[in-house]
Amino acid sequence: MRSHLLNETTADLYRRSVTEGVDRVAAKLATTERPHTGISVDELAPVINGIDLDAPLADAAAVLDELEDVYLRDAVYFHHPRYLGHLNCPVVIPAVLGEAVLSAVNSSLDTWDQSIGGTLIERRLIDWTAQRIGLGPAADGIFTSGGSQSNFHALLLARDEACRIVMKRALDEGTELTKAELLPKLRIFTSEASHFSVQKSAAMLGLGYEAVISVPVDRNRRMDTAVLALELEECAAEGLFPMAVVATAGTTDFGSIDPLPEIARLTAEHSAWMHVDAAYGCGLLVSPTRRHLLDGIEHADSVTVDYHKSFFQPVSSSAMLVRDRDTLKHATYHADYLNPRRMAEERIPNQVDKSIQTTRRFDALKLWMTLRVMGADGIGSLFDEVIDLAATGWDLIDADPRFEVVVKPQISTLVFRFLPGREVPAELLDEAQLHARKALFASGEAVVAGTKVDGKQYLKFTLLNPQTTTADIAAVLDLLAAHAEQFLGESLAVHH
Repeated sequence: MRSHLLNETTADLYRRSVTEGVDRVAAKLATTERPHTGISVDELAPVINGIDLDAPLADAAAVLDELEDVYLRDAVYFHHPRYLGHLNCPVVIPAVLGEAVLSAVNSSLDTWDQSIGGTLIERRLIDWTAQRIGLGPAADGIFTSGGSQSNFHALLLARDEACRIVMKRALDEGTELTKAELLPKLRIFTSEASHFSVQKSAAMLGLGYEAVISVPVDRNRRMDTAVLALELEECAAEGLFPMAVVATAGTTDFGSIDPLPEIARLTAEHSAWMHVDAAYGCGLLVSPTRRHLLDGIEHADSVTVDYHKSFFQPVSSSAMLVRDRDTLKHATYHADYLNPRRMAEERIPNQVDKSIQTTRRFDALKLWMTLRVMGADGIGSLFDEVIDLAATGWDLIDADPRFEVVVKPQISTLVFRFLPGREVPAELLDEAQLHARKALFASGEAVVAGTKVDGKQYLKFTLLNPQTTTADIAAVLDLLAAHAEQFLGESLAVHH
């Protein structure tokens, strides 16, 4: 069994095995004609459940043969131009190369003595990103597993910073306030179009879902700052404390960017932490033409970026950045067996000091490789391409009488619904949207997403592939319309 361990004696086996695996995937990518096969859970589950995991196969080649049947054949391929579903991007080759390197070396980014070089590369990328945002000389941050963790980490810091400030103020006024007394009085403000991880974070932080105040959006699906101002004033009037305002730079459904400069002004007035969830919109940081769309983000106290959305990186590659590195100490814990206090005094850079994770992959290497091969403008130009495509797609859908589209995209998401051109019960029309998406997925011809807008079912294109064309969009619209029309025709015939 030692022959399977990766070391100096098995380097040749490692090279052959990985090369064969790469060859299989490359062949699959080269011959993929649809984003997926349309296989159902009921078809695939018995195949996988029937495999005896206590009876290993002869060698890696046999396992790859089996993998073809249980994974590679039926996987959803995000690189296909008709994958228009969720916020999944096609990945760039330098990042995939980085993934291969980091997996084999297997550095753990928690302490310096496990990640020499890796620690410094991650820190350099954090500094680079902070500079792109404009957070200032005291900025810092940490790579995370994704946007949900980044948002949670930021709100943890916001919670403890709010507690520190409010409790000190109370003490200065001669009143002792405990953290337990304060927590139920903290409030988080975010738009009704923001990511669900804000609510989940509030619950995990002991504040409860009810601590999150949902602020309405305007007709462009951006946070209504006039309402935010009123909510903040009401919060203070009720003796509550505005812990944080979460602005979104690229909402999941609409790609909308909240009015960051105005939100920054309001958070400053009310001494609230400003967090910007730029998980989706972070690609604008490297856009050669659209960086101005993020104006105001430089005032944030913390920022979420997901390189695995708009920097074309493999999952996972995300980061949470802060304006003031001292606030990261709210998540610091010193363990004698890992990162004792003396190491900080000796200026040994242990990343676990500022992370909520301990063991952590060297995901920063993928972005490093990408920047060193393609450059920031190269990444940004790819993101610009999909934003241009979304603008053209909006014109196409808006001119099509079969559909209505909700809002002009700021980034690369289009939300729309099928209109039959005749009177149809509202509930049946909602069912037609759901059916069209489900039938399209089952066909394997394309993948689209869906959501609800003002209580009604809508369809959604998330455009992150520069290879997608307007012809692809037009073809998928035709397929959706055909599935919806067939469903309505059959349903109305039954009702009559």
